[in-house]
Parts: sequence; structure tokens; C-alpha cells
Amino acid sequence: MSARYPAARPRRLRRTPALRRLVAETRLRPEELILPMFVKEGIEEPNPVESMPGVVQHTRDSMRKAAQEAAEAGVGGLMVFGIPEFKDDRGAAADDPGGIVQRALRDLSADLGDDMVIMADLCLCEYTAHGHCGVLTPTHEVDNDATLERYASVATAQAAAGAQVVGPSGMQDGQVGAIRAALDRAGYTDVVILAYAAKYASAFYGPFREAAEGAPRFGDRTGYQQDPANAREALREVELDLAEGADMVMVKPGLAYLDIIARIADRVDVPVSAYQVSGEYAMIEAAARNGWIDRERAIMESLLGFRRAGAAQILTYWATEAARLLR
Repeated sequence: MSARYPAARPRRLRRTPALRRLVAETRLRPEELILPMFVKEGIEEPNPVESMPGVVQHTRDSMRKAAQEAAEAGVGGLMVFGIPEFKDDRGAAADDPGGIVQRALRDLSADLGDDMVIMADLCLCEYTAHGHCGVLTPTHEVDNDATLERYASVATAQAAAGAQVVGPSGMQDGQVGAIRAALDRAGYTDVVILAYAAKYASAFYGPFREAAEGAPRFGDRTGYQQDPANAREALREVELDLAEGADMVMVKPGLAYLDIIARIADRVDVPVSAYQVSGEYAMIEAAARNGWIDRERAIMESLLGFRRAGAAQILTYWATEAARLLR
């Protein structure tokens, strides 16, 4: 340092809001936010998610309205999750051209065109009767290689319906390579793969399981999602996904894994996304409702934390609200 106190006074640069804005090291923009949305088949009105105040399971019409509001606020993208009326052991609704996600993707593509990036979560947990992320063996383990065949089919169905980005989230070995090959064979060479590369077996997913109705009917997902104790493993998963053709990578959850976001962002030259998951959302909403924290400040501070750690995009259920606040 060239000077010390009293000549050096760092507080000078914090004195007014204008000075703080001028020298801010990290900036958050609406177009960096991605809004996760749930669309449910067989309902006539939006269905509130009790554990996530302000979040609903949409009808097709209410999703279109919410998507338009997000676009007007400047949100950069939408990530669509589907909840079919009927489920089976293979998750047949996931790649059905008439399935709820494919219909919703066609709606959004028609409404928004290229004004927003339309993304589809690519997994089977919302579609299978057992709630696991793939096809099961006779001993009720997820069959990795059989599941890849299903993921490949789902990817092409989502691309055909208008998804510009597919987000494989099942944490199966080789999933990115299988999906890239299937998309390319079908002529969808421009469809982007946002790999859920470092997805941890986390307690913070609890409310999501109500929203997406995809909780396992038995066991858990620790056999294929990552151990929260491991960091180097996340780097290996990212390297493998990039080698298989991933265009972007994601860390999920975000709040408890800021170190993972930072390590990956320092290591790769593709965009790194962070998912501010349902439990993170629910904690802030619950604390704010009890008057324990300033809700808006906590939302924006948490989002800045992801950006500061190195996330180029943030999936957050507050995307539309945060975008409005930023504008």
C-alpha cells in the first residue's frame, strides 16, 4: 500500500450512494437472471406452492402471462419444469410431443421468439411414478446407461418443441455426450446444453419437491448426486461435461457452494451458472415474514454473492422481482 491511516481512508469511497455505485466491483443485471417455472397438466387455475410463497404451479395460460411479465422486466431466460397428469416407471410424458412441457415450450416460443432464452430442465424425476431421475433396474437402482437413452429422446423432443437450451440435471455419467449426439443427429446442432455439472445431494431441495412433485418414493439420490463434502469431484464432473460437449455449466445449490462456484469459474472458459434453489428462497421468505430480515436487501445481497463468486447467470425464483428492482 502506498499510504496508511490517516492519509488512507477507505471510507471516503463509501460516503454516498453515488460514490458506492461508482466504485462497485460487482454488478448485477436483469439479463443475467433466469426464472425457473413450473407448469402442471390438468389444473384450471395456478396452484400456490405452500413452502415457496409467491411461487405457483402454472397452467399453460398463467405461464404465458408470467413469462411475458418476466420478459418486460428484462429477465434473460426461463427454465421450464413440467408436471404431467399421469406418471409411469419410464417417464413417458417427458418426451411425448403432446406432453405438458412440450406444449408449454411451443407456447413460449410462439409468444417470445428470440426475446428471451427458453430453457427446459431435462430429467425424469417429475415424470416417473417412483420419483427417481432415470429408469430403474430390478433392484431399484437407477440404470445409468438405459437412462441415457431416455435423456436423448427427451432432449430431441424438447428441441423440437422450441427449447433453445436443455438442462440435463439427472447427474448420470455420460449424459451430456448422449444428449449432444442425439441433438446433432436430429439436426439440432444449435441447441445449447447447460449441464447441471455440479449438482449436490442437498437438503436445500425440500420445497422444490412440493413444487415439481418429484420426490423419490423410496431411497434418495445420494447414489448419483454429489456428496456435499467434495470439491475436487465437482471440478472433475465439470471437466467431463465440457469434454462431452457442454456449452455452459451449473452449480446447484448456490448458497452453501459459493466456493465451488468460485473454483469452477476460475478454471473454465465457459459461462458458469448458479441455481438459487427452493430452500434458499424459502428461508429468506420465511425469515422476512417473521420480521427477522429486510426481505429486499436479503434477496439482492444473496444474488450479488453469486455474482461475486463468479456466476455469470443465476437461476432464481425472484428473477422477475429482482429485475424490476434493478431497473
